[in-house]
Amino acid sequence: MVPRLHTVSAQRRRLLAALGLSSLAGVLASACSPVALLNGAAPSDTYRRTSGIAYGELPRQRLDVYRPTASGADAPIVVFFYGGAWRHGARGDYLFVGEALAALGCVAVLADYRLFPEARFPAFVEDGAAALRWARDHAAEHGGNPRRLFVMGHSAGAHIALMLVTDERYLAAAGMQPRELAGAIGLAGPYDFLPFKSRRTAEIFDPPERWPRSQPINFVSGHEPPLLLMTGGDDDIVDPGNSTRLAAKARGLGGKVELIRYPGEGHRSIIAALAAPLRERYRVQADIAAFIARQGSAALDAAQV
Repeated sequence: MVPRLHTVSAQRRRLLAALGLSSLAGVLASACSPVALLNGAAPSDTYRRTSGIAYGELPRQRLDVYRPTASGADAPIVVFFYGGAWRHGARGDYLFVGEALAALGCVAVLADYRLFPEARFPAFVEDGAAALRWARDHAAEHGGNPRRLFVMGHSAGAHIALMLVTDERYLAAAGMQPRELAGAIGLAGPYDFLPFKSRRTAEIFDPPERWPRSQPINFVSGHEPPLLLMTGGDDDIVDPGNSTRLAAKARGLGGKVELIRYPGEGHRSIIAALAAPLRERYRVQADIAAFIARQGSAALDAAQV
């Protein structure tokens, strides 16, 4: 896969600059909704979207598929879980992420999942497993190759993604195994966050005897699919040490891990950097593209052995 980085038009660049959106700080400090600005600036000619597909019977078990406009039948497929402290979020808020992945030639699957207080851990991880199973089973219908299947998440969504590839029980219950995935990508994720900083977080994972089961680092074996862990050096919401500690443990056990730290970036800016107006100035999309290209090719080679 050759990464295709979308070029923002000069007219759009001038408009964004006039709005103060030529930098991540401008977006995040805007009086308007940052998500609305990022989605509004996303090109509409890089993807075809199919919305509201059910991957389960519950109302929150829905997903959208972004298929590249210029794809064949062998594209990587990336299942993305958004963040929101396991309490908030909606797949429609992340159109800019779907577009960013489609612009790379990937089939992007953006999935909703159950949130607190409707559900507690591990319900949202179980939903993640069900969404991955759906993506594997329906990849070909949308131009994707199930042997080039990736899971990706930001913040709480990165927690879900890493739980799925470290604690094998969730995918096993959905009829899958972590080794079926070509890779996992975590942006600013909490993977090793005991003790909880607040009761507000702890109640999502109650009862207390279940807390150790909520930590991806406790299940790292070195046999996970290749990992790409990305974190902002100035993240004041999720300690970047979550990524460095998990990476160190996985490497120590023989796992394949790439760890990228972006100096000066924060918790939200690392995901906002995927938006079309910003991706030329920040390497987040390019680094994801390189990882998918490497590991997608490796997965195909392994399948032919």
